[in-house]
Amino acid sequence: MIEQTFVAIKPDGVKRKLIGKIISRFEDLDFTLKHAKLMNVSRELAKEHYVEHKDKAFFSDLVAFITSGEIFAMVWEGENAIEITRKIIGSTNCIKADAGTIRGDFGNELQKNIIHASDSLESAKREIKLFFE
Repeated sequence: MIEQTFVAIKPDGVKRKLIGKIISRFEDLDFTLKHAKLMNVSRELAKEHYVEHKDKAFFSDLVAFITSGEIFAMVWEGENAIEITRKIIGSTNCIKADAGTIRGDFGNELQKNIIHASDSLESAKREIKLFFE
């Protein structure tokens, strides 16, 4: 099934100049980049983006980190894009992420884990709307 998914290179990935390397991983999968922009995330957008975590102890850290610098927001399209993207980005915990995944190859901290990707079709639709409409 052809799907669209939201992907964001977080401030640590942008600062470390990993945008091109990460884009090439998606292009190697024959995914199509539909939208992309370098942007700063407002506190309001960050809170809305991470709303499912609002009652968790780490919520304020998530908001602080995503607003700490520019992100590179993208919409990718391809066959089973959501599931495949989740596999290629790797485990949230970079230390446990497999080699060959984006987080496994480039990540070095749990909180600063390089990249975000939608985890379901519903999340993808919501996040694409938040960042691109």
